[in-house]
This record gives sequence, C-alpha cells and structure tokens, in this order.
Amino acid sequence: MTDPAPRMARTSPFSIDVEAGKTYWWCACGQSATQPFCDGSHRGSGFSPLRFDAAESGTVYFCGCKRTASSPLCDGTHRKL
Repeated sequence: MTDPAPRMARTSPFSIDVEAGKTYWWCACGQSATQPFCDGSHRGSGFSPLRFDAAESGTVYFCGCKRTASSPLCDGTHRKL
C-alpha cells in the first residue's frame, strides 16, 4: 500500500513575504484553509506540517501543489503536472 498523495492546493507557488527569525508551518496535506500554512486540518491524515525558519526577510515561494522535492519551497514540479 502506498501513502496517499496530498491534496493539491493550487498549481502554482504561494509568494509570501517572510520575516527574519520568524517560524512558519507549511501545510503538507493540502487541506488547510489558510494555505500555504497549516491550520490543523491534517489531524488524522498521516500528514504533518513542515517547519520553516526564515533566515532572512524577503519573498519566499512556498509550494502550492504539495509535490515539491524541496519542501516547503517550490521547485517547479507544478509545471510537470
């Protein structure tokens, strides 16, 4: 049996301005209503949010398709789906 695939939140990345020193929790299941961040919707799904610690302030592109190989950041996988 294979693990279930996460729900695709959207087919493009989320452009988010992050603040240095702040922690963000990326939604890995795709169910969160507060994409790209976790709202607890994963409970019971087998998925867990992924911690992202911003090293510097600036724009970060969080994965929206939930299939990136460089979670939580977009690696362009959405272009191949």
